[in-house]
Amino acid sequence: MKWRFMGALMAVTFLVLLTQDIPLAFYLHQAEHDHIVTGLERDAFVLAGHGSESLAAAAASASVGGTATVTPADSKALSDLARQYRDAGGARVVIVDKAGTAIVTSDDDQSVVGASYLSRPEIADALAGNISSGHRYSTTLNQELLYVTVPVLSGESVLGAVRLTYPDQAVTDAVNSQLWRLGVVALSSVVLAGIVGLLVSGSVAKRLTRLRATTELLAEGDLTARADEKRGAAELTSLSRSFNTMAERLEELVTQQRMFAADASHQLRTPLTALRLRLERAHELLATDPRAAGERLAAAQVEVDRLGNLIEGLLLLSRTEASSAPLETFNVAAIARERVEQWQALGAESSVRIRYEGPVDAFVTASPSAIEQIVDNYVDNALTVSPAHSKITVRVVSAGSHTTLHVLDEGPGLSPDECTRAFDRFWRASSNIGGSGLGLAIVAQLARASRGTARLSPRSEGGLDASVRFETAR
Repeated sequence: MKWRFMGALMAVTFLVLLTQDIPLAFYLHQAEHDHIVTGLERDAFVLAGHGSESLAAAAASASVGGTATVTPADSKALSDLARQYRDAGGARVVIVDKAGTAIVTSDDDQSVVGASYLSRPEIADALAGNISSGHRYSTTLNQELLYVTVPVLSGESVLGAVRLTYPDQAVTDAVNSQLWRLGVVALSSVVLAGIVGLLVSGSVAKRLTRLRATTELLAEGDLTARADEKRGAAELTSLSRSFNTMAERLEELVTQQRMFAADASHQLRTPLTALRLRLERAHELLATDPRAAGERLAAAQVEVDRLGNLIEGLLLLSRTEASSAPLETFNVAAIARERVEQWQALGAESSVRIRYEGPVDAFVTASPSAIEQIVDNYVDNALTVSPAHSKITVRVVSAGSHTTLHVLDEGPGLSPDECTRAFDRFWRASSNIGGSGLGLAIVAQLARASRGTARLSPRSEGGLDASVRFETAR
């Protein structure tokens, strides 16, 4: 992975630099060309300024009947200046008079002095008073030249022209030099991108390798294996948190299944043993004492009912623990009133009055059917222990972000320690009390699934306050 990531990052960097450097190369070539042309024009005007006096003197001598020639002293001075300029910058200098005849050149060979340059378009253009620049091929030098030609002026009169020629290859060499430096920078950028890609991908690959090792540990049965959530990129830490959430949920489910299997094997052993003994004894008495055998069979039926209730409770608890249904909004007040109405008839048979206290509406978030099961379990337990002519109050209290459902009875109550242990599986306050001992364990699990809290508290006036606190729906 890290090599592919490094290669991809280098390729992207190369493409980005390529799309930037190609237009930049054209720009540099044009900029260098314009820079050289501007410099040549400036230097040509400087040379024209130096030659204007000599050419003006020659023109003046011609106007009085003389020959329009530059004096030897002026010619030598201009030639020396032209050679100095050539040696300093590499440009060839030719100065012509207004007739187009060369009077000064920077060449060591002065054979061109006196030759006519009037046939050169750039010279003719300059003698017309124009500044010209461009490219021309020199058959003498066998190379492409860049030229600049300017007129030599005295007032408004054109006295001659100065032409500077410069090898076009010099422009190319200057651009290539800059492009070479640019290429070195681009290559360094690509290499640096590769190094950064290798370091980043190596770090990512290292985190992924650790996460894979943790996954393998979890697959091998180590339910305590967890990924590192504190180091790495945000995406990797988010992935690690998701993995740890999954691992914690898996550990919880496996632990619940193990507890279920342990509880089931432990709790089913006693009724099964009692059932077997009663059936064996009934079989022994069937021929000699049918009446006693019938009693044994009746007792066996009781054990069968107890066994069925126990299995049903275990299955309900298992389904409750495995449930991960999304929370929904319910009217806990309406549900409580409806369940009170359902239990009132049974309470009347035991001379126990069941009533509701609270608001008309109170909305909470809970798992589907959780509120009904919690109310039924609490009321069932309260009805079991409530004496005749007592009352059971189902009360709903809303307080800010939480709403609490209370089931208040007037029974014997429990001690604080017993209130804490009452939510354990198969715990019962007295062996004389029937049931499987799973009702309150189911209530606690339903409360947790609803992001609530189940609690038992002794009442000061006697009896028990069985409550569950829900989050108020917003």
